[in-house]
Amino acid sequence: MARANKATEAPIDPLDAMLMRLQLFGIRDQLDSLLDEAARANLSMRETLMLLCEHEIARKDHRRIEMALKLAHFPAVKELAGFDFEAQPSIDPKQIRDLAASRWIANGENVLLLGPPGVGKTHLAIALGREAILAGYTAQFTTATTLVAGLAKAHGERRLDEKLLALSKPKLLIVDELGYLPLEPDAAHLFFQLVSRRYETGAMLITSNRSVAEWGTVFADPVVATAILDRLLHHSHVLTIRGDSYRLRAKRNSGLIRPPVGDRPPVGSASLRPVTDGTNLQPTS
Repeated sequence: MARANKATEAPIDPLDAMLMRLQLFGIRDQLDSLLDEAARANLSMRETLMLLCEHEIARKDHRRIEMALKLAHFPAVKELAGFDFEAQPSIDPKQIRDLAASRWIANGENVLLLGPPGVGKTHLAIALGREAILAGYTAQFTTATTLVAGLAKAHGERRLDEKLLALSKPKLLIVDELGYLPLEPDAAHLFFQLVSRRYETGAMLITSNRSVAEWGTVFADPVVATAILDRLLHHSHVLTIRGDSYRLRAKRNSGLIRPPVGDRPPVGSASLRPVTDGTNLQPTS
């Protein structure tokens, strides 16, 4: 019976076996169609070889990017092409394009995106993270509260060095929403150890609704906060976004909310008074 099964097995193609051994799966899977394409175009042997290599490289790049995006844990798909620069005139598009080239990541520098909620900091952070992956770098996204909670948990389990090592591996670490929620009591010390571990070796991108002058309050420890900023700002690009929230602007444009009668609200703020019968509800004296 075994002999009969062996007789019915298809013979192994030597070329197919060699392509598998060399892990040239892109060429192997499309070999016949690629050779047909080369024949129709009357390509030389050298040009045909180049066609095969281009196909293999494109396949490997696609798989690498696909895997890197999955490992980055981005909460949404955001690209620079979808960012409305006209709505945020405080942002210099040229500076963002320069950052998208990812040279700062190669140099182990940092980017701080500061501004009120809703102005597009997270959008830019994810988009720059995607550009870094397309450029061949690894990236990881996390929120500040999740990051610090993970560090605190590892510290309690005596695995802090292991956790810091894992967070040191991505060439770009994105920390979103620093300052939005209260941090753990030992957050400043744990965050300082992470920043020190990545200092001048791994890039960080941090978004925050607080100015750097307020980080002493964010970490509840001005001394350690100063040490953190000393390292983050040494090689850094600080972008402060001054503008209105996209979400609130959309609601105003749809008529759901309106600014108060009289003086316009300051930049970055908006009235949340509901609209009734075409006018805002105003308190009576």
